[in-house]
Amino acid sequence: MPPSEKNGECGFICRSPFAIRHLAAFSLVEVLVVVSLLSLIVLALMAVFSSTQRAFRAAVTQTGVLEGSRAAMELMARDLRTLTPSYGANDGSVNFSVVANPAPYAPLPQSLPGTYPVVYRTNLLNYFFMLGRQSTKWTATGYFVDAGSSSPLYPLYRFYAETNTTASPSTLYNLFTNQIGKAQFTSANMSHLIDGVVHLTVRAYDPSGNWISPTYNYTNLPNVSTNIASPPVGGEAQFFMFSNAVPASVEVALGVLEDPVLAHAQSLPFQSTAQSSYLAQQSGTVHLFRQHASIPNVDPTAYP
Repeated sequence: MPPSEKNGECGFICRSPFAIRHLAAFSLVEVLVVVSLLSLIVLALMAVFSSTQRAFRAAVTQTGVLEGSRAAMELMARDLRTLTPSYGANDGSVNFSVVANPAPYAPLPQSLPGTYPVVYRTNLLNYFFMLGRQSTKWTATGYFVDAGSSSPLYPLYRFYAETNTTASPSTLYNLFTNQIGKAQFTSANMSHLIDGVVHLTVRAYDPSGNWISPTYNYTNLPNVSTNIASPPVGGEAQFFMFSNAVPASVEVALGVLEDPVLAHAQSLPFQSTAQSSYLAQQSGTVHLFRQHASIPNVDPTAYP
């Protein structure tokens, strides 16, 4: 054997078949396997990113609903603490009133998940009015959910007006009811607070802590009249307080839908069976809030 071959040396470039295979490019099968694996990894990362983004958006949306609802509750409590007797026995001035939303609104029953037989929670809407006084001005505040609005759905409005103490405060209550009756929610007296309010109830209590319920003994309250024309809806009281009568404390309950549920409900035909059936199954997406406010200006002599 020549020395060059013995020592593995050649006078020209030579490669063994094994070396040629070792230095060759990836095969088509290998490329396809790598591309498939990379695609799976990218798809997995995209799914994780998408779910994280959805969770982040849902958290931001829910935070907005909670913050808006808490702000509305704090605003109601602050307004309630300004309640003041008018002491106008003969001019028809309403100090405080709680009334069920008028027709065609109907209470919204929702089935509670995990109950058998099915238990329902009934969502109700009340609107209420309160009279206050600041120095030489009568102030009036009211809250109303417009159940006749298709978009936005169930918006909550705050009414505010004022007049001089030389005038009768009865004009303020008349203005409030007139704007509600004519659906004047874009007037200067109305402010849009939040949407998706499916539950708003107001309960008043006397100085002894007793709920002024539909079965409350009204015979000893000459300046409180019940709403006989509209019987109690859902077991909640409806009444008007005049002259020196205001509650000793008031409890407000508020139920607000989550934004995704509200958006889906708005996409359905307004007041249709489909919309009602969908909302009836969304009890788990209603955030409930409750606030109890004491009334500093209560006159104990109104409750003999």
